[in-house]
This record gives sequence, C-alpha cells and structure tokens, in this order.
Amino acid sequence: MNSDVKDKSLAAKGKARIEWAERDMPVLNQVKEKFARSQILKGRKMSACLHVTAETANLVRALKAGGANIVLCASNPLSTQDDVAAALVVKYGIPVYAIKGEDNDTYFKHLIAAVEFEPVVTMDDGCDLVSAISSKYPKIAEKIIGSMEETTTGVIRLKAMERDGVLKFPVIAVNDAQTKNLFDNRYGTGQSTVDGIIRATDFLLAGKNVVVAGYGWCGKGFAMRCKGMGANVIVTEVNPIKAIEAAMDGFRVMPMLEAAAIGDLFCTLTGDMHVVGPQHFARMKDGAIVCNSGHFDIEIDIKGLRKMAKEERKNIRNFVDQFILQDGRSIYLLAEGRLVNLGAAEGHPASVMDMSFSTQALATEYVIDNIGKLAAKVYNVPQEIEDWVATAKLKSMGIGIDKLTPEQEKYLTSWQEGT
Repeated sequence: MNSDVKDKSLAAKGKARIEWAERDMPVLNQVKEKFARSQILKGRKMSACLHVTAETANLVRALKAGGANIVLCASNPLSTQDDVAAALVVKYGIPVYAIKGEDNDTYFKHLIAAVEFEPVVTMDDGCDLVSAISSKYPKIAEKIIGSMEETTTGVIRLKAMERDGVLKFPVIAVNDAQTKNLFDNRYGTGQSTVDGIIRATDFLLAGKNVVVAGYGWCGKGFAMRCKGMGANVIVTEVNPIKAIEAAMDGFRVMPMLEAAAIGDLFCTLTGDMHVVGPQHFARMKDGAIVCNSGHFDIEIDIKGLRKMAKEERKNIRNFVDQFILQDGRSIYLLAEGRLVNLGAAEGHPASVMDMSFSTQALATEYVIDNIGKLAAKVYNVPQEIEDWVATAKLKSMGIGIDKLTPEQEKYLTSWQEGT
C-alpha cells in the first residue's frame, strides 16, 4: 500500500484548492524556492503526521522540492480534505494515508504506514507519530535525525517524554514559536473555530452566552472573535494568571460548574481531558451546544454524556449529534468532540499558515544543518528563523518597519547610561 485516499477522481478539485491556498502563502513559496536550490533534504525519508489540508499540501510540496522523499498521514480522523489527499497522490506523486471520517483502526493503520516508511525526519501534529516510533519501533527511532511538533498538545506530550527519559531524538517545538502561536493559534484558531461552529449550526453569536474553556492563545483568539460578533463571553480557567488576564480583557471569569448553567455554547481549547463532563451536562440548558477546538477528542467527556442520554441521534445536521437526556433536555455535540475548526470547516486560513509552515520547514532545515549536535530534548525554534519568517511576512504584506540606529543599539546594550 503506497497510498490510501478516499477517491482519486477528486484530484483535479484538490489541485485547484491547493493552488488557491498557495496564492496566499508567499513566505512558504520563498522557502520552497530556497529548498529547490539547496536540495537540503535530498535523499532523506520524511514522514509527516499532519492535518491533510490545502495548506499542509503546500508545506509538503516545499519539502519535496528540497529533495525529501516524503509520505503524509492524517493527524486527526476528521480533518482530512479528501480532494487534497487525492491531488497529492495523483498530481504531485506524494503518498498519502488519510480519509476524512476514518475509524480509529484505519487511523492507526495509516499512522503505522508512515512509521514503517522508516523516516529519518518526522513532522507531527499531536505527537502520535513520535510516540508510536519511540514506544514500538526502537530501530527506526535510532536512525531519526530529528522531528518537528506543530501543536500545544504534542509539545506537552513531548516534554513529558523528555522528563521520563523516553524521548529518543531531538524535537523542535514549532508550536511554541512566536511566528506560530501568536498568530496561528490566536488568529487562525480564533477565526476557524467560529467558522466551524457556524457552518455546523447556523448559530447566531450575537447576544449569546459563549463559554470559552482555556485562555491560552487559542482561547484568546476564539474569545476575541466571539466578543467582536456580539457574544457575551465567559472564560473558565485553572491558571490564575490567565484568569486575571481574561478578566482584565473584559471577560467574565468563573468556574465551569457555574458557567454550565448559563452558557448557550461551550468550546474547549485547553489540551487537557474531561474539561466538560457529566456534572456540567447536568446543569446545562436545553439546547446547549458543546464543541472542542483542542487537538484530541478527550476535552469533552463524551462517554459520560452518552451514559446520561436516553437517546442519541447522529448527524441531525452535518457534524451535529443530539443527545436527549433523561429529563428531556437536549445537548448538541459538534464534530464528534474533535477539532471543530477542521472537522466542520477548513481549518486555518492559508495566510496565517504561511508563517507556521514556513517556520516548520525552516526548523527542518535547522535539524539537518545540526545533525549530531542536538541531544534528545525538546528545543525552541531559533530566533533567527523567527525573525526571517516575520520579516518576509511583513514584506509580503507591503509593511515596512524602523531599524535601530547605531546610537540606539549601543544604548540598549550598555549599562552606563541612565537618567
């Protein structure tokens, strides 16, 4: 099996979608041209476990242009765009293992196909690929030069692996880069989460009580967008610093148990498990809508909701399941509790992924340039990569900025001058 996609006849449609996204990814196109000249990845096997979207397709094309022999599998069962997967296989000759809506067995079969490709470089979105290699394929792990991780959940898992001494190779925490989380998480997740919710429900945000679980960059972005569309935003948090920040940003802050009784829409963006559970469902209004924009489908206790329900109606609308409780109240779950922005919509706009994926690609170049110099640890993206990506993005937007004068540079690096 050198690929497994839903329908190869969708390739022409997928190619058009990929090219549409490419128009809005000028920085990644620069990286692609750079890689084509340098052939930095020539002859190296790569496996990428990412959301199979048009934006990802352009990242994978840039890596292939650099000489990589690359395969791609899905990092989430609902996030694949089937036409894009078909186009990568048929139009660009890149093996893909991804089908939108695949069951868990198929998901892991696809993941193992990417593992058994025996890559020397990996890319991950959630750490499933690295976790599988590290725990079950020690001989493959020994040969890996390094990996890149794209999401908050994945970085959390990787740091736990490093702490427990089971991480076998260096990993660059692309998610923690400023050119990723400040923009991708805040503006990308913020907008695409709203997009997914509205596509699934046709829900009017104005005047509604929207409960945002988690006030990291993703939560901030979503809260900001909801507020801008007229919602009454409530934030729940476990971190006191973030809770104060949310309060000072003008949002109501309270425990989830209190918010459960007044929320119309609930969205989890925490990276943790069972943020919303039976104790909260028991207090929710009839008609409450619950969704998740964190990486895994564990933020909402779906098993707990299922146990409470006397009836479950699947797909009453696309990506909407109805749970009728014993007392007759209904709770609506979007996208099976998976990433609503990718499950029910198209994920982040290409313009913001332009920065994230440029950083991802350049982090790959950094790993290759430093073979044998990096220990089996989690590393931040080097500042020079961040600066290059941000500068290139500004230029593509037609924006100029000031430069420090020699006098200013001297002042900022000295201690002698004061008041």
